[in-house]
Amino acid sequence: MAHAPFEGVLVPALTPYADDLRVDTSRFVDHCKWLLDQGANGLAIFGTTSEANSLTVGEKLDLLDALTDAGVPVAKLMPGTGACAIGDAVTLTRRAVDLGCGGVLMLPPFYYKGVSDDGLFAAFSEVIERVGSDGLKVYLYHIPPMSQVPITVELIERLLKAYPDTVVGLKDSSGDWSNTDAVLTAFPGFGVFAGSEVFLLDTLRGGGAGCITATGNVNPAEIRKVHENWQTAQADDLQARITIVRKAIQAYAAIPSMKRMIEETTGMSGWSRMRPPLAALDDATWAKFDADMKAIGFALDMGQATVDA
Repeated sequence: MAHAPFEGVLVPALTPYADDLRVDTSRFVDHCKWLLDQGANGLAIFGTTSEANSLTVGEKLDLLDALTDAGVPVAKLMPGTGACAIGDAVTLTRRAVDLGCGGVLMLPPFYYKGVSDDGLFAAFSEVIERVGSDGLKVYLYHIPPMSQVPITVELIERLLKAYPDTVVGLKDSSGDWSNTDAVLTAFPGFGVFAGSEVFLLDTLRGGGAGCITATGNVNPAEIRKVHENWQTAQADDLQARITIVRKAIQAYAAIPSMKRMIEETTGMSGWSRMRPPLAALDDATWAKFDADMKAIGFALDMGQATVDA
């Protein structure tokens, strides 16, 4: 089993849009830089929170190039490259490898439901073989609440046997700790990331790599503190605090809520814009959300970094 290149707190960066719904590239780059300045160990761009499946392949390629041109360290990028069409997944994955990204996060083809592990193995294998690079490091993306296509322990085992130097980890966004624990137990040394910081401390104690979390977009430094201090006496208290924040945010539609939070904090009009079919937070819901965040003492600080990247 190959060494997994990532550990710690990775953030699936939010994607801002202009008033014509084109990607606001400069804001996206600025946000990615801010996340790294705040202590994110890496960026899982084009994740669910990035509205990845509302972006075209061309838009994703352009954003990868924009981040590279802006000097964002490509080794800290784990772009989502999974797609329903194998050709699209190959195109994205090949560009990520060519640029030198540290790894890719790969959804299974998710349109057809009830497919077999044989079919999923063949799909992942096709992408890996067509890219054909020793530099490719694949993190499997298990998110059955959205994809409805699970990545089973048995499928992971098959992929590891076939591609031990390529398949290096998993993001588990099932929300089911027993599943994460089963993967950690079955594959010691595998780069397992929890899909929520609620499970960060348990994941680290189980030998996992960290978390890839949506709410890292607004709370990256505090989540990183758990990773840095997980073996200290402070760990449980630090975990309890980030769990409170996470649960308060996920009680609402997380993506529009965090986008609105950034807009209200920075005064940057339009940050809250969503691409259909997703919708921006209405004023009444924002007022409730804002009140809930104040009640737990959370305020987004878009100022200077508090943790060295």
